[in-house]
Amino acid sequence: MRSVRRTVNRVLIGLSGLVLLALGGSVLAIGLGVKPPSWWIHDGRHDVLLSTAERTKWRDQGWWWPVVIAALAVLVLLALWWLFADLRRRRLAEVLVDTGDGEGALLRGRALESVLAAEADRLGGVDTARVHLTGRRTLPEAHVRLRLEPHVDPGQALHQLTVEALAHARNSAGLAALPAEVRLRGVKHRAERVT
Repeated sequence: MRSVRRTVNRVLIGLSGLVLLALGGSVLAIGLGVKPPSWWIHDGRHDVLLSTAERTKWRDQGWWWPVVIAALAVLVLLALWWLFADLRRRRLAEVLVDTGDGEGALLRGRALESVLAAEADRLGGVDTARVHLTGRRTLPEAHVRLRLEPHVDPGQALHQLTVEALAHARNSAGLAALPAEVRLRGVKHRAERVT
């Protein structure tokens, strides 16, 4: 589902960008003296996009301004919804833990995140760790950000995270799998002197 949303998002952004680029580029080109085609709405360098007659054609009609305001309001609301849907990463509120008796227990997602982050913090060479759970409550996904201390082997830190912290979280929650996306970043430090 997330890949479909990502694809739709990219296609819509690409189409919006192409339309805006084509319109802006055509107005710029006509302003610089390029002769427009006969069907184009902008005729020349000193022409306006909407003439006074076109702008005032429907002004006296009682339905015109409510329709314009409603259409613009709908466009603004759709743009805001798209922005918030794109920015918001759905944080997992709870994880379903199989208790073995046919029932299940609910584990708060923030609790699992904080335990996983605390265990990752204790790994050798990790300065700070942040964990964010997404996905479904039966199949959570972990997004981990590690800030590594200088001179730490990133491969070793990733291996320790996988076999220790992620494995403990997966086993304690009774999950079949706990896919994880890990982003590693080094802590900024001063250059060392070589003697």
